[in-house]
Parts: sequence; C-alpha cells; structure tokens
Amino acid sequence: MDDLRELYQDMIVDHNRSPRHFHPMDDATQQVKGYNPLCGDDYTIYVKIHHDVLQSVSFTGHGCAISKASASVMCSMLIGKTVTQANELFATFHSVLTEGVPDNQTIPTKIAAFSGVRQYPIRIKCATLPWHGLHSALSTDETETSTEEGL
Repeated sequence: MDDLRELYQDMIVDHNRSPRHFHPMDDATQQVKGYNPLCGDDYTIYVKIHHDVLQSVSFTGHGCAISKASASVMCSMLIGKTVTQANELFATFHSVLTEGVPDNQTIPTKIAAFSGVRQYPIRIKCATLPWHGLHSALSTDETETSTEEGL
C-alpha cells in the first residue's frame, strides 16, 4: 500500500507540473465543459473519434493538482481505445474512487494510484470531474457538466 501511496503522490506532482495532452483541439468530434463549483476546477475535454476509436483526447482549463493530474492521466490512457473501452475505464475509475480497489479485479496501475484520493472525500469530485466530462462527451449530447449535477 505504501508503494501505491508513493506512486499516487509522484503521479499527481508529475502530471500537474507537466500535464500531457493539455491543449485545445480544433477538430474534436465532441467536447464538454466540466465545472466543480466547490473548488473552482474548470476544464474542457476534447475528443476526436473515428470509427468508434478515440483518436485523440485533450483538455484545457484550470484547477487543483488532483483534477489536472486526473485529466492528464485520463487523456494518456484513452487514446487508441474504443468508446466501449473508454466507458469501461470510466466506470473502473469511478468505482475505485467511490468504492475502493476490489480484491478480485485487476485495475490499471494509473487508476489504482488514484485510490489515495478516497482518503480525502472532498477531493473525489476533483479527480472524477475530467472523467465525467469525458463520459458525457461519449454518451450524451450535453456540452456542459458539473460536479453538482448528480455526479
């Protein structure tokens, strides 16, 4: 567990300082603006899908270290995945943050590392905001989402 905690801390610092895929996307097929009024996280998630595959995922905006790192990790993990695989990873990420890491399931290390957020319940919305934005982009026609709208 200490290794996972250390990985979580290292990953948050690294992805906050040097976020991956942090840029607007002019040719996005979907984009959703996500907002967390509790702490001010404000991101736009961009997705380019071709033949049911996420060709590109990026984000812009600002927020706390946890939300920025979560968005960066999410984008890195999802490029090249199918929409179904992306939705499965969303469900896994959300479950790990709300219920914990299940004993009988293999969880991607980058997702498992975020289980440390569970120690700070107020920060769960920070970590899940980008993922909820992505989920909205993949499954609805909504262009905005908020942590206060049933997330």
